[in-house]
Amino acid sequence: MKRINIYVLAGVLLVIASCGKKYTDRPALDATTLDNYYNTAEEVRGLTSTLYGLPWTGYENRAMDCIGDVLAGNEYSGDKVDNPFVNFSFAATSERVAAAWKVFYKIGGWTSEYMKTLELKKSMGGKASFIDPAIAECHFFRGTVYFYIGRIWGDAPIITDPGKTALSGNFNIPRYFQKDVLRFALEELQQAEAGLPETDPQPGRLTKLVAKGMMAKLYLYLKDYENAKKLAGEIINSNVYDLVTDYAGMFNSSSFNNNKESLFAIQHQLTSNPWGSGNQKNPDRGPSNLATKEADMWQLYLPSMDILNAYEFGDLRRKGSVMEHGWSKLEWKPKNSNTAYNAFMANGYIYDTAQKDGEGGIKNGVRANIAKYVVGPGKEFGGEQVIGMNTGINTMMLRFADILLIYAEAVIGSGNSTADAAAVQAFNRVRTRAGLSTKTTITKDDILKERRVEFAFEGDYWFDIQRQGAAKAKQIIEAQDRGEWGGPRHVTFDEKFMYLPVPAAEIVQDPELAKQPVSYY
Repeated sequence: MKRINIYVLAGVLLVIASCGKKYTDRPALDATTLDNYYNTAEEVRGLTSTLYGLPWTGYENRAMDCIGDVLAGNEYSGDKVDNPFVNFSFAATSERVAAAWKVFYKIGGWTSEYMKTLELKKSMGGKASFIDPAIAECHFFRGTVYFYIGRIWGDAPIITDPGKTALSGNFNIPRYFQKDVLRFALEELQQAEAGLPETDPQPGRLTKLVAKGMMAKLYLYLKDYENAKKLAGEIINSNVYDLVTDYAGMFNSSSFNNNKESLFAIQHQLTSNPWGSGNQKNPDRGPSNLATKEADMWQLYLPSMDILNAYEFGDLRRKGSVMEHGWSKLEWKPKNSNTAYNAFMANGYIYDTAQKDGEGGIKNGVRANIAKYVVGPGKEFGGEQVIGMNTGINTMMLRFADILLIYAEAVIGSGNSTADAAAVQAFNRVRTRAGLSTKTTITKDDILKERRVEFAFEGDYWFDIQRQGAAKAKQIIEAQDRGEWGGPRHVTFDEKFMYLPVPAAEIVQDPELAKQPVSYY
Protein backbone atom coordinates (compact mmCIF):
# COMPACT_ATOMS: atom_id res chain seq x y z
CA MET A 1 0.00 0.00 0.00
CA LYS A 2 3.01 2.31 -0.06
CA ARG A 3 1.84 3.57 -3.41
CA ILE A 4 -0.59 5.69 -1.47
CA ASN A 5 2.18 8.23 -1.04
CA ILE A 6 2.31 8.61 -4.82
CA TYR A 7 -1.41 9.37 -4.88
CA VAL A 8 -1.02 11.86 -2.08
CA LEU A 9 1.81 13.56 -3.91
CA ALA A 10 -0.34 13.82 -7.03
CA GLY A 11 -3.20 15.16 -4.96
CA VAL A 12 -1.06 17.74 -3.21
CA LEU A 13 0.43 18.92 -6.49
CA LEU A 14 -3.06 19.41 -7.85
CA VAL A 15 -4.30 21.09 -4.70
CA ILE A 16 -1.61 23.76 -4.86
CA ALA A 17 -1.93 24.17 -8.60
CA SER A 18 -3.71 26.64 -10.79
CA CYS A 19 -6.56 24.58 -12.22
CA GLY A 20 -7.96 24.74 -15.74
CA LYS A 21 -11.54 25.50 -16.65
CA LYS A 22 -12.36 22.24 -18.41
CA TYR A 23 -13.12 18.97 -16.67
CA THR A 24 -9.96 17.34 -17.84
CA ASP A 25 -7.52 20.20 -18.14
CA ARG A 26 -4.31 19.32 -16.37
CA PRO A 27 -3.37 22.17 -14.02
CA ALA A 28 -0.07 24.00 -14.21
CA LEU A 29 2.33 23.49 -11.32
CA ASP A 30 3.03 27.03 -10.20
CA ALA A 31 3.70 28.82 -6.94
CA THR A 32 0.10 29.33 -5.86
CA THR A 33 -0.69 28.98 -2.16
CA LEU A 34 -3.82 28.90 0.00
CA ASP A 35 -3.27 32.57 0.75
CA ASN A 36 -3.58 33.67 -2.85
CA TYR A 37 -5.67 30.92 -4.42
CA TYR A 38 -9.15 29.38 -4.14
CA ASN A 39 -10.52 32.87 -3.66
CA THR A 40 -13.11 32.56 -6.44
CA ALA A 41 -15.71 30.01 -7.43
CA GLU A 42 -13.88 29.46 -10.72
CA GLU A 43 -10.64 28.54 -8.96
CA VAL A 44 -12.38 26.12 -6.58
CA ARG A 45 -14.45 24.51 -9.34
CA GLY A 46 -11.27 24.16 -11.35
CA LEU A 47 -9.87 22.02 -8.56
CA THR A 48 -12.79 19.60 -8.35
CA SER A 49 -13.11 19.47 -12.15
CA THR A 50 -9.99 17.28 -12.12
CA LEU A 51 -12.07 14.48 -10.55
CA TYR A 52 -14.42 14.09 -13.50
CA GLY A 53 -12.08 12.70 -16.12
CA LEU A 54 -8.41 11.75 -16.12
CA PRO A 55 -8.22 9.89 -12.76
CA TRP A 56 -10.72 7.27 -14.01
CA THR A 57 -8.57 6.19 -16.96
CA GLY A 58 -7.03 3.04 -15.47
CA TYR A 59 -10.43 1.60 -14.55
CA GLU A 60 -12.52 2.90 -17.43
CA ASN A 61 -10.11 1.51 -20.00
CA ARG A 62 -10.04 -2.31 -19.88
CA ALA A 63 -10.49 -3.01 -16.16
CA MET A 64 -14.09 -1.85 -16.47
CA ASP A 65 -14.64 -4.23 -19.40
CA CYS A 66 -12.97 -7.15 -17.64
CA ILE A 67 -14.74 -6.76 -14.33
CA GLY A 68 -18.13 -5.49 -15.42
CA ASP A 69 -18.70 -7.48 -18.61
CA VAL A 70 -16.10 -10.19 -19.33
CA LEU A 71 -16.48 -11.58 -15.80
CA ALA A 72 -20.25 -11.34 -16.20
CA GLY A 73 -20.36 -13.25 -19.48
CA ASN A 74 -21.30 -10.27 -21.67
CA GLU A 75 -17.94 -9.95 -23.37
CA TYR A 76 -15.34 -12.33 -24.72
CA SER A 77 -11.61 -11.77 -25.08
CA GLY A 78 -8.88 -14.15 -26.17
CA ASP A 79 -6.16 -11.80 -24.95
CA LYS A 80 -3.84 -13.40 -22.39
CA VAL A 81 -4.49 -10.60 -19.89
CA ASP A 82 -8.25 -10.64 -20.28
CA ASN A 83 -9.13 -14.26 -21.04
CA PRO A 84 -8.71 -15.35 -17.39
CA PHE A 85 -11.84 -13.30 -16.66
CA VAL A 86 -13.76 -15.44 -19.15
CA ASN A 87 -12.96 -18.70 -17.38
CA PHE A 88 -12.42 -17.47 -13.80
CA SER A 89 -8.70 -18.20 -13.74
CA PHE A 90 -7.64 -14.64 -12.87
CA ALA A 91 -5.08 -14.17 -10.11
CA ALA A 92 -4.01 -11.52 -7.62
CA THR A 93 -1.24 -10.60 -10.07
CA SER A 94 -3.73 -9.54 -12.78
CA GLU A 95 -2.89 -6.12 -14.16
CA ARG A 96 -6.61 -5.36 -14.57
CA VAL A 97 -7.21 -5.98 -10.87
CA ALA A 98 -4.23 -3.80 -9.97
CA ALA A 99 -5.32 -1.03 -12.34
CA ALA A 100 -8.80 -0.84 -10.83
CA TRP A 101 -7.42 -0.80 -7.29
CA LYS A 102 -5.00 1.98 -8.16
CA VAL A 103 -7.70 4.16 -9.72
CA PHE A 104 -10.18 3.91 -6.88
CA TYR A 105 -7.67 4.50 -4.11
CA LYS A 106 -6.10 7.31 -6.12
CA ILE A 107 -9.45 9.08 -6.45
CA GLY A 108 -10.14 8.38 -2.78
CA GLY A 109 -6.77 9.92 -1.91
CA TRP A 110 -7.25 12.98 -4.06
CA THR A 111 -10.71 13.70 -2.68
CA SER A 112 -9.48 13.35 0.90
CA GLU A 113 -6.65 15.81 0.34
CA TYR A 114 -8.92 18.21 -1.57
CA MET A 115 -11.40 18.24 1.31
CA LYS A 116 -8.68 18.94 3.85
CA THR A 117 -7.34 21.79 1.74
CA LEU A 118 -10.75 23.33 1.17
CA GLU A 119 -11.68 23.09 4.86
CA LEU A 120 -8.40 24.81 5.70
CA LYS A 121 -9.13 27.53 3.17
CA LYS A 122 -12.53 28.06 4.76
CA SER A 123 -10.91 28.44 8.17
CA MET A 124 -8.71 31.14 6.63
CA GLY A 125 -11.74 33.10 5.47
CA GLY A 126 -12.58 31.34 2.22
CA LYS A 127 -16.19 31.67 1.12
CA ALA A 128 -18.38 28.77 2.11
CA SER A 129 -20.82 29.62 -0.71
CA PHE A 130 -18.54 28.00 -3.29
CA ILE A 131 -16.22 25.94 -1.09
CA ASP A 132 -18.96 23.83 0.52
CA PRO A 133 -20.40 22.60 -2.82
CA ALA A 134 -16.87 21.65 -3.88
CA ILE A 135 -16.41 19.65 -0.69
CA ALA A 136 -19.72 17.96 -1.45
CA GLU A 137 -18.41 17.02 -4.91
CA CYS A 138 -15.44 15.37 -3.20
CA HIS A 139 -17.79 13.42 -0.94
CA PHE A 140 -19.67 12.18 -4.00
CA PHE A 141 -16.55 10.93 -5.73
CA ARG A 142 -15.18 9.35 -2.56
CA GLY A 143 -18.51 7.67 -1.88
CA THR A 144 -18.80 6.43 -5.45
CA VAL A 145 -15.33 4.88 -5.57
CA TYR A 146 -15.87 3.14 -2.23
CA PHE A 147 -19.14 1.78 -3.60
CA TYR A 148 -17.07 0.24 -6.40
CA ILE A 149 -14.41 -0.94 -3.96
CA GLY A 150 -16.99 -2.66 -1.76
CA ARG A 151 -18.57 -4.41 -4.73
CA ILE A 152 -15.34 -5.46 -6.42
CA TRP A 153 -13.25 -6.58 -3.44
CA GLY A 154 -15.83 -6.94 -0.68
CA ASP A 155 -13.68 -6.48 2.43
CA ALA A 156 -11.22 -3.64 1.78
CA PRO A 157 -9.21 -0.79 3.35
CA ILE A 158 -10.82 2.56 4.11
CA ILE A 159 -8.38 5.48 4.01
CA THR A 160 -9.58 8.97 4.92
CA ASP A 161 -6.26 10.70 5.55
CA PRO A 162 -3.72 9.39 3.03
CA GLY A 163 -1.37 12.27 3.67
CA LYS A 164 -1.07 11.38 7.33
CA THR A 165 -0.62 7.72 6.39
CA ALA A 166 2.16 8.54 3.95
CA LEU A 167 4.01 10.79 6.38
CA SER A 168 3.72 8.33 9.26
CA GLY A 169 5.33 5.54 7.26
CA ASN A 170 2.85 3.10 8.83
CA PHE A 171 1.30 1.21 5.95
CA ASN A 172 -0.11 -1.64 8.00
CA ILE A 173 -3.69 -0.88 7.02
CA PRO A 174 -6.27 -3.65 7.51
CA ARG A 175 -9.19 -4.67 5.39
CA TYR A 176 -12.58 -3.72 6.79
CA PHE A 177 -15.78 -5.74 6.42
CA GLN A 178 -17.69 -5.10 3.22
CA LYS A 179 -20.71 -3.89 5.19
CA ASP A 180 -18.52 -1.16 6.68
CA VAL A 181 -17.04 -0.20 3.31
CA LEU A 182 -20.54 0.18 1.88
CA ARG A 183 -21.75 2.06 4.95
CA PHE A 184 -18.82 4.44 4.52
CA ALA A 185 -19.74 4.89 0.84
CA LEU A 186 -23.35 5.63 1.77
CA GLU A 187 -22.37 8.19 4.40
CA GLU A 188 -20.16 9.94 1.86
CA LEU A 189 -23.00 10.09 -0.67
CA GLN A 190 -25.37 11.39 2.00
CA GLN A 191 -22.95 14.22 2.73
CA ALA A 192 -22.68 14.87 -0.98
CA GLU A 193 -26.45 15.10 -1.37
CA ALA A 194 -26.69 17.50 1.56
CA GLY A 195 -24.09 19.89 0.15
CA LEU A 196 -24.56 19.77 -3.62
CA PRO A 197 -26.68 22.37 -5.42
CA GLU A 198 -30.13 21.65 -6.81
CA THR A 199 -28.91 22.59 -10.28
CA ASP A 200 -25.66 23.55 -11.97
CA PRO A 201 -25.25 25.70 -15.10
CA GLN A 202 -22.40 23.54 -16.40
CA PRO A 203 -23.63 20.32 -18.05
CA GLY A 204 -22.26 17.22 -16.38
CA ARG A 205 -21.54 18.75 -12.99
CA LEU A 206 -22.94 17.06 -9.92
CA THR A 207 -26.24 18.01 -8.29
CA LYS A 208 -28.39 16.69 -5.45
CA LEU A 209 -30.33 14.47 -7.84
CA VAL A 210 -27.14 12.82 -9.06
CA ALA A 211 -26.15 11.98 -5.49
CA LYS A 212 -29.65 10.62 -4.87
CA GLY A 213 -29.31 8.47 -7.98
CA MET A 214 -26.04 6.91 -6.85
CA MET A 215 -27.50 6.37 -3.37
CA ALA A 216 -30.55 4.67 -4.88
CA LYS A 217 -28.23 2.26 -6.68
CA LEU A 218 -26.30 1.59 -3.48
CA TYR A 219 -29.53 1.08 -1.49
CA LEU A 220 -30.69 -1.46 -4.09
CA TYR A 221 -27.38 -3.31 -3.72
CA LEU A 222 -27.92 -3.33 0.06
CA LYS A 223 -31.50 -4.57 -0.44
CA ASP A 224 -32.80 -1.48 1.34
CA TYR A 225 -35.74 -1.35 -1.02
CA GLU A 226 -37.71 1.39 0.72
CA ASN A 227 -34.90 3.93 0.44
CA ALA A 228 -34.04 2.83 -3.11
CA LYS A 229 -37.69 3.30 -4.11
CA LYS A 230 -37.94 6.67 -2.36
CA LEU A 231 -34.86 8.20 -3.99
CA ALA A 232 -35.47 6.74 -7.44
CA GLY A 233 -39.06 7.98 -7.22
CA GLU A 234 -37.90 11.50 -6.36
CA ILE A 235 -35.67 11.56 -9.44
CA ILE A 236 -38.42 10.24 -11.70
CA ASN A 237 -40.97 12.73 -10.35
CA SER A 238 -38.56 15.65 -10.69
CA ASN A 239 -38.90 15.43 -14.50
CA VAL A 240 -35.32 16.66 -14.81
CA TYR A 241 -34.18 13.52 -16.65
CA ASP A 242 -35.68 11.50 -19.46
CA LEU A 243 -34.78 8.72 -21.87
CA VAL A 244 -32.93 9.69 -25.05
CA THR A 245 -34.93 8.59 -28.09
CA ASP A 246 -31.83 7.59 -30.07
CA TYR A 247 -30.37 4.78 -27.96
CA ALA A 248 -27.50 4.09 -30.38
CA GLY A 249 -26.66 7.77 -30.71
CA MET A 250 -25.78 8.03 -27.03
CA PHE A 251 -22.89 5.65 -27.62
CA ASN A 252 -21.46 6.61 -31.01
CA SER A 253 -21.27 10.39 -30.94
CA SER A 254 -19.85 12.93 -28.51
CA SER A 255 -22.68 15.26 -29.58
CA PHE A 256 -24.75 13.32 -27.03
CA ASN A 257 -22.37 14.14 -24.16
CA ASN A 258 -24.24 15.15 -21.00
CA ASN A 259 -27.59 14.32 -22.58
CA LYS A 260 -30.92 14.37 -20.75
CA GLU A 261 -30.49 10.71 -19.73
CA SER A 262 -27.02 11.05 -18.25
CA LEU A 263 -26.85 11.63 -14.50
CA PHE A 264 -23.14 10.96 -14.00
CA ALA A 265 -20.54 10.50 -16.71
CA ILE A 266 -16.77 10.44 -16.96
CA GLN A 267 -16.01 13.62 -18.88
CA HIS A 268 -13.68 13.37 -21.85
CA GLN A 269 -11.63 15.81 -23.84
CA LEU A 270 -10.07 14.79 -27.15
CA THR A 271 -6.30 14.83 -26.90
CA SER A 272 -3.29 13.52 -28.77
CA ASN A 273 -1.78 12.28 -25.50
CA PRO A 274 -2.45 8.51 -25.53
CA TRP A 275 -2.64 8.45 -21.73
CA GLY A 276 -4.52 11.72 -21.45
CA SER A 277 -8.15 12.58 -21.08
CA GLY A 278 -9.63 11.00 -24.21
CA ASN A 279 -11.99 8.03 -24.23
CA GLN A 280 -10.02 4.96 -25.37
CA LYS A 281 -12.85 2.45 -25.88
CA ASN A 282 -12.98 3.04 -29.66
CA PRO A 283 -9.94 0.87 -30.54
CA ASP A 284 -10.58 -1.81 -27.89
CA ARG A 285 -14.08 -2.45 -29.25
CA GLY A 286 -13.99 -1.34 -32.86
CA PRO A 287 -13.64 -3.97 -35.60
CA SER A 288 -10.21 -4.18 -37.20
CA ASN A 289 -11.67 -3.53 -40.66
CA LEU A 290 -12.71 -0.06 -39.52
CA ALA A 291 -9.15 1.09 -38.78
CA THR A 292 -7.88 4.11 -40.68
CA LYS A 293 -4.85 6.40 -40.55
CA GLU A 294 -6.87 8.48 -38.08
CA ALA A 295 -8.43 5.78 -35.91
CA ASP A 296 -6.84 2.70 -34.35
CA MET A 297 -8.98 -0.45 -34.10
CA TRP A 298 -7.94 -3.81 -32.64
CA GLN A 299 -11.13 -5.39 -31.20
CA LEU A 300 -9.70 -6.49 -27.86
CA TYR A 301 -13.23 -7.11 -26.52
CA LEU A 302 -16.06 -8.84 -28.35
CA PRO A 303 -19.70 -9.48 -27.45
CA SER A 304 -20.11 -12.95 -25.98
CA MET A 305 -22.20 -15.62 -27.66
CA ASP A 306 -24.43 -15.53 -24.59
CA ILE A 307 -25.28 -11.82 -24.79
CA LEU A 308 -26.03 -12.18 -28.49
CA ASN A 309 -28.63 -14.78 -27.55
CA ALA A 310 -30.09 -12.59 -24.79
CA TYR A 311 -31.79 -10.02 -27.03
CA GLU A 312 -35.47 -10.44 -27.82
CA PHE A 313 -36.50 -10.37 -31.46
CA GLY A 314 -36.96 -6.78 -32.61
CA ASP A 315 -34.98 -5.20 -29.74
CA LEU A 316 -33.70 -1.89 -31.15
CA ARG A 317 -30.89 -1.86 -28.60
CA ARG A 318 -29.21 -4.74 -30.39
CA LYS A 319 -28.03 -2.61 -33.31
CA GLY A 320 -27.03 0.15 -30.91
CA SER A 321 -24.94 -2.31 -28.94
CA VAL A 322 -23.42 -4.83 -31.37
CA MET A 323 -22.26 -5.02 -34.98
CA GLU A 324 -23.25 -8.18 -36.84
CA HIS A 325 -23.43 -9.28 -40.49
CA GLY A 326 -25.41 -6.64 -42.37
CA TRP A 327 -24.90 -3.91 -39.76
CA SER A 328 -24.10 -0.64 -41.50
CA LYS A 329 -23.37 3.00 -40.88
CA LEU A 330 -23.34 4.55 -44.30
CA GLU A 331 -21.95 7.95 -43.27
CA TRP A 332 -18.72 6.21 -42.27
CA LYS A 333 -16.53 5.76 -45.36
CA PRO A 334 -13.22 4.24 -44.23
CA LYS A 335 -10.35 3.96 -46.71
CA ASN A 336 -6.92 2.37 -46.80
CA SER A 337 -4.38 1.33 -49.43
CA ASN A 338 -6.37 -1.71 -50.61
CA THR A 339 -8.34 -1.00 -53.81
CA ALA A 340 -10.84 -3.82 -53.22
CA TYR A 341 -11.46 -2.61 -49.67
CA ASN A 342 -12.09 0.95 -50.84
CA ALA A 343 -14.52 -0.24 -53.49
CA PHE A 344 -16.44 -2.34 -50.93
CA MET A 345 -16.71 0.59 -48.49
CA ALA A 346 -17.33 3.27 -51.15
CA ASN A 347 -21.00 3.72 -50.23
CA GLY A 348 -20.48 3.48 -46.50
CA TYR A 349 -19.32 1.09 -43.83
CA ILE A 350 -20.85 -2.39 -43.93
CA TYR A 351 -20.14 -5.12 -41.40
CA ASP A 352 -19.77 -8.22 -43.53
CA THR A 353 -18.59 -11.66 -42.41
CA ALA A 354 -18.67 -13.16 -45.93
CA GLN A 355 -16.47 -10.64 -47.74
CA LYS A 356 -12.79 -11.60 -47.96
CA ASP A 357 -10.63 -10.50 -45.05
CA GLY A 358 -8.52 -7.51 -46.06
CA GLU A 359 -11.06 -6.50 -48.70
CA GLY A 360 -13.67 -5.22 -46.26
CA GLY A 361 -14.69 -8.43 -44.53
CA ILE A 362 -14.50 -9.16 -40.83
CA LYS A 363 -14.73 -12.61 -39.24
CA ASN A 364 -13.67 -12.85 -35.62
CA GLY A 365 -14.32 -15.61 -33.11
CA VAL A 366 -17.91 -14.61 -32.34
CA ARG A 367 -18.83 -13.08 -35.74
CA ALA A 368 -19.72 -9.78 -34.07
CA ASN A 369 -18.24 -6.63 -32.52
CA ILE A 370 -19.29 -4.21 -29.81
CA ALA A 371 -20.88 -1.01 -31.15
CA LYS A 372 -21.15 0.96 -27.90
CA TYR A 373 -18.54 3.73 -27.60
CA VAL A 374 -17.29 3.07 -31.13
CA VAL A 375 -17.47 6.54 -32.72
CA GLY A 376 -16.00 5.44 -36.03
CA PRO A 377 -13.04 5.82 -38.40
CA GLY A 378 -12.41 9.52 -37.90
CA LYS A 379 -13.47 12.90 -39.24
CA GLU A 380 -11.74 12.48 -42.59
CA PHE A 381 -13.80 9.33 -43.13
CA GLY A 382 -17.29 10.58 -42.32
CA GLY A 383 -17.26 10.28 -38.54
CA GLU A 384 -16.26 12.64 -35.77
CA GLN A 385 -12.66 13.47 -34.96
CA VAL A 386 -10.54 10.62 -33.63
CA ILE A 387 -6.88 10.84 -32.69
CA GLY A 388 -5.43 7.35 -32.72
CA MET A 389 -6.77 5.66 -29.59
CA ASN A 390 -8.69 8.70 -28.38
CA THR A 391 -12.21 10.05 -28.86
CA GLY A 392 -14.14 12.77 -27.08
CA ILE A 393 -17.23 10.80 -26.09
CA ASN A 394 -18.12 10.65 -22.40
CA THR A 395 -18.57 7.34 -20.59
CA MET A 396 -21.93 7.27 -18.82
CA MET A 397 -21.73 5.71 -15.38
CA LEU A 398 -25.33 6.34 -14.26
CA ARG A 399 -28.27 6.78 -16.63
CA PHE A 400 -31.94 7.57 -16.13
CA ALA A 401 -32.81 4.14 -17.50
CA ASP A 402 -31.04 2.74 -14.45
CA ILE A 403 -33.17 4.91 -12.15
CA LEU A 404 -36.36 3.60 -13.80
CA LEU A 405 -35.32 -0.02 -13.37
CA ILE A 406 -34.08 0.58 -9.81
CA TYR A 407 -37.51 1.96 -8.96
CA ALA A 408 -39.30 -1.02 -10.53
CA GLU A 409 -37.12 -3.53 -8.71
CA ALA A 410 -37.37 -1.68 -5.40
CA VAL A 411 -41.17 -1.86 -5.59
CA ILE A 412 -40.93 -5.65 -5.94
CA GLY A 413 -38.57 -5.58 -2.96
CA SER A 414 -38.19 -8.96 -1.28
CA GLY A 415 -41.08 -10.36 -3.30
CA ASN A 416 -40.97 -11.99 -6.72
CA SER A 417 -43.30 -9.87 -8.85
CA THR A 418 -45.55 -6.82 -8.94
CA ALA A 419 -48.39 -5.32 -10.93
CA ASP A 420 -47.93 -1.93 -9.25
CA ALA A 421 -48.82 0.67 -11.87
CA ALA A 422 -45.91 3.03 -11.21
CA ALA A 423 -43.35 0.20 -11.18
CA VAL A 424 -44.71 -1.36 -14.36
CA GLN A 425 -44.80 2.03 -16.05
CA ALA A 426 -41.15 2.70 -15.16
CA PHE A 427 -40.15 -0.71 -16.48
CA ASN A 428 -42.16 -0.29 -19.68
CA ARG A 429 -40.63 3.09 -20.46
CA VAL A 430 -37.32 1.29 -20.96
CA ARG A 431 -38.90 -1.46 -23.08
CA THR A 432 -40.92 0.95 -25.19
CA ARG A 433 -37.80 2.80 -26.27
CA ALA A 434 -36.33 -0.56 -27.25
CA GLY A 435 -39.35 -1.21 -29.50
CA LEU A 436 -40.55 -4.13 -27.38
CA SER A 437 -44.00 -5.05 -26.11
CA THR A 438 -45.01 -3.84 -22.67
CA LYS A 439 -45.88 -5.99 -19.66
CA THR A 440 -48.66 -5.74 -17.11
CA THR A 441 -46.82 -7.71 -14.41
CA ILE A 442 -43.07 -7.79 -13.90
CA THR A 443 -40.82 -10.19 -12.02
CA LYS A 444 -37.30 -9.84 -10.63
CA ASP A 445 -36.04 -12.06 -13.43
CA ASP A 446 -37.72 -9.74 -15.96
CA ILE A 447 -35.80 -6.82 -14.50
CA LEU A 448 -32.49 -8.66 -14.36
CA LYS A 449 -32.85 -9.64 -18.02
CA GLU A 450 -33.85 -6.10 -18.96
CA ARG A 451 -30.91 -4.63 -17.11
CA ARG A 452 -28.54 -6.99 -18.87
CA VAL A 453 -29.43 -5.89 -22.40
CA GLU A 454 -30.05 -2.25 -21.50
CA PHE A 455 -26.62 -1.82 -19.90
CA ALA A 456 -24.64 -4.37 -21.91
CA PHE A 457 -20.98 -3.35 -22.30
CA GLU A 458 -21.36 -0.55 -19.74
CA GLY A 459 -19.50 -2.34 -16.95
CA ASP A 460 -22.54 -3.07 -14.78
CA TYR A 461 -23.82 -6.62 -15.27
CA TRP A 462 -21.28 -8.32 -12.99
CA PHE A 463 -22.62 -6.32 -10.04
CA ASP A 464 -26.18 -7.33 -10.95
CA ILE A 465 -25.16 -10.98 -10.95
CA GLN A 466 -23.15 -10.62 -7.76
CA ARG A 467 -25.98 -9.06 -5.76
CA GLN A 468 -28.18 -12.07 -6.49
CA GLY A 469 -26.03 -14.12 -4.09
CA ALA A 470 -23.60 -16.97 -4.73
CA ALA A 471 -26.18 -19.66 -5.50
CA LYS A 472 -28.04 -17.59 -8.12
CA ALA A 473 -24.74 -16.29 -9.53
CA LYS A 474 -23.57 -19.88 -10.01
CA GLN A 475 -26.82 -20.77 -11.76
CA ILE A 476 -26.58 -17.77 -14.11
CA ILE A 477 -22.89 -18.11 -14.98
CA GLU A 478 -22.78 -21.87 -15.47
CA ALA A 479 -25.71 -21.63 -17.90
CA GLN A 480 -23.88 -19.10 -20.08
CA ASP A 481 -22.16 -19.82 -23.38
CA ARG A 482 -18.83 -18.09 -22.72
CA GLY A 483 -17.02 -19.43 -25.79
CA GLU A 484 -16.69 -18.53 -29.45
CA TRP A 485 -18.75 -19.28 -32.53
CA GLY A 486 -19.01 -22.95 -33.49
CA GLY A 487 -19.71 -24.58 -30.14
CA PRO A 488 -20.80 -23.67 -26.61
CA ARG A 489 -18.29 -23.27 -23.81
CA HIS A 490 -19.33 -23.48 -20.18
CA VAL A 491 -17.38 -22.73 -17.01
CA THR A 492 -17.60 -23.81 -13.40
CA PHE A 493 -18.31 -21.09 -10.86
CA ASP A 494 -17.46 -21.12 -7.18
CA GLU A 495 -18.39 -18.70 -4.38
CA LYS A 496 -14.71 -17.70 -4.02
CA PHE A 497 -15.04 -15.79 -7.30
CA MET A 498 -17.72 -13.45 -5.99
CA TYR A 499 -15.05 -10.86 -5.19
CA LEU A 500 -11.68 -10.14 -6.74
CA PRO A 501 -8.42 -10.72 -4.87
CA VAL A 502 -6.43 -7.86 -3.40
CA PRO A 503 -3.57 -7.12 -5.83
CA ALA A 504 -0.52 -9.17 -4.92
CA ALA A 505 1.81 -6.17 -5.00
CA GLU A 506 -0.35 -4.40 -2.40
CA ILE A 507 -0.10 -7.35 0.00
CA VAL A 508 3.69 -7.32 -0.33
CA GLN A 509 3.66 -3.69 0.80
CA ASP A 510 0.94 -4.19 3.42
CA PRO A 511 0.76 -7.75 4.83
CA GLU A 512 -2.30 -6.78 6.88
CA LEU A 513 -4.31 -7.05 3.67
CA ALA A 514 -3.82 -10.81 3.69
CA LYS A 515 -5.37 -11.13 7.15
CA GLN A 516 -9.01 -11.44 8.15
CA PRO A 517 -11.03 -8.20 7.95
CA VAL A 518 -11.92 -6.17 11.02
CA SER A 519 -14.65 -3.69 11.93
CA TYR A 520 -14.27 -0.06 10.88
CA TYR A 521 -17.11 1.32 13.01
